[in-house]
Amino acid sequence: MDRKPLRPNHRPNKNRRAAKNTGFIALLILMGLVIFAAYGQPSSMKTIDFSQAVSSSNKGEYSKIVVSGNELDITQKGDTRPTLKTYVDPNSSLKEAGFDYSKVQIQYKPQSSGGNAWVGILSTVLPVVLIGGLLYFMLRSAQGQGNQALSFGKSRARLYGNEKDKVTFKDIAGSGEAKQDLEEVVEFLKYPKKYANLGARIPKCVLLVGPPGTGKTMLSRAVAGEANVPFFSISGSEFVEMFVGVGASRVRDLFAKAKKNAPCIIFVDEIDAVGRRRGSGMGGGHDEREQTLNQILVEMDGFEQGQNVIVLAATNRADVLDPALLRPGRFDRRVDIGLPDRKDRLAILKVHFEKKPLDKGVDLDALAAKTAGSSGADLANIANESAIIAARNNHPLITQADVTEAFERVAIGPERKSKVMNEKEKELTAYHEAGHAIVGHVLPDSDPVHKVTIIPRGGTGGVTWFLPPEDRVYTSLVEFKDVLARAMGGRIAEEIMFGPDRITTGGGSDLQKAAEIARDMIVNQGMGKKLRDQVFHVDDGMMLDKLVHERDYSDDTAKVIDQEVEALITEAANRARVVIKANKKPLEKLKELLLEKETVEAEEVLGVFQDTVLPAEAKLY
Repeated sequence: MDRKPLRPNHRPNKNRRAAKNTGFIALLILMGLVIFAAYGQPSSMKTIDFSQAVSSSNKGEYSKIVVSGNELDITQKGDTRPTLKTYVDPNSSLKEAGFDYSKVQIQYKPQSSGGNAWVGILSTVLPVVLIGGLLYFMLRSAQGQGNQALSFGKSRARLYGNEKDKVTFKDIAGSGEAKQDLEEVVEFLKYPKKYANLGARIPKCVLLVGPPGTGKTMLSRAVAGEANVPFFSISGSEFVEMFVGVGASRVRDLFAKAKKNAPCIIFVDEIDAVGRRRGSGMGGGHDEREQTLNQILVEMDGFEQGQNVIVLAATNRADVLDPALLRPGRFDRRVDIGLPDRKDRLAILKVHFEKKPLDKGVDLDALAAKTAGSSGADLANIANESAIIAARNNHPLITQADVTEAFERVAIGPERKSKVMNEKEKELTAYHEAGHAIVGHVLPDSDPVHKVTIIPRGGTGGVTWFLPPEDRVYTSLVEFKDVLARAMGGRIAEEIMFGPDRITTGGGSDLQKAAEIARDMIVNQGMGKKLRDQVFHVDDGMMLDKLVHERDYSDDTAKVIDQEVEALITEAANRARVVIKANKKPLEKLKELLLEKETVEAEEVLGVFQDTVLPAEAKLY
């Protein structure tokens, strides 16, 4: 299908407006020059009384007097040009007025009536012209502002379609299942008659759902690039303004533009900003967001077969979307884009490191193994940080040390070596981190220790880092309990080594994390003893529409939940206490090693923990 070339960056109105403003300024300057030329430069001659001029002339003080009408231009002796002037009665001659012609040279200059006439005309007409020009400029400016006001309800979607470096599926690593689902959308746009001949209804809308940074926007652009069609991109928040009706107007304008450019794609990023579930809470049914959502629903229903306009929308909160958006006939398809697995992470890392000079010793496969749970955006950030660190260290190539430092910087924060701790604080931090490490190492269902450091990172005084050996889909109850126990290991190590009254604020964040995990286990996962088969998950989307945040369970149930959370944390603390008391010697060895080296890698940790034991009291089964 032949298409006219798109010119999304063409802006003739701005250029025309700039030309008009420049022309008006030039007109003002020209008028000023005309006035200046008409009136001439201000005279430097001194005006004197007529009687004084007669007296001085008869005394022989003047060499020449030029008469022009009733004006006398007087040149004094010794001067080459007139320096004085006076005025005479036009009805009398100079001789009658008392001038002695023998004392001075008298010349008569014909008076030019045209010059005075032009001066009079200019002095009358030019102010009128200037005022008229100013009024015209003000009216044009007001008209431009009026156009801007009228364009307030126009769509702000950005149009793509004629870029040289179009994004295609080949440019995106991983997301194999999502690509397969979206390839059908490309087929719909390329060959609509193929499906129409078989009576198939082409999907109108596709919803991309996945965590932040998984490439939803990039995949949408790849669909447009593969199909070679225009791509309108807009964020859900750009529809909503403080004035009711503006968002609905923008929706109408966007869909009207899309229909004119069909076949094309409309991409709405973060659609949950405008498509949240409607309710009877704040704003009722007449606020701007709901009016905009209603208009989106109407426009989706207005799609006719053969228009070849497909809406792609992205969100990481599909649970808060209005059911009317998700029904068949609107968002016909849902494509789930999850976090990449190890194979996909390796492919993504290769794409981001492709144009970066890598040392031969860089192991991207090992990096892919360590980055479980990372999104594509996280991996891109690691690649970029690696290049920055290599440049900072003046390395000609990106080394394995640069990549490792970048990974740790992104995952747990940058090192803060400038934060100075005294020897007592270093010892306490070493015991604290060693407590985390030994509990996590001894308990059978905990992840292996990756690194232990007492160098402050991010907002922490030290870090004990555990990495899973492989990607996981589910987490069991015993794994959660081991996570809770190792989280309590730092505080318990302080208590055992320094006494219960010497515990510090260093364990505050650990306790907060443990409480969050325990509450999630009870409320959302049904892993309590008394509430084993019940969950009380609160829908955040519904909570936004409530004037008062209410619990979906009674006060008695809330009390039971608090008791269950307390029991889990108490059990975790007791298990950590038993493990640390049974392994004091390895704890002391790791503490000494941390004070000596500040950072201990996984291999060294395993060497120190060769003689650790798992007490029977710490076993769960």
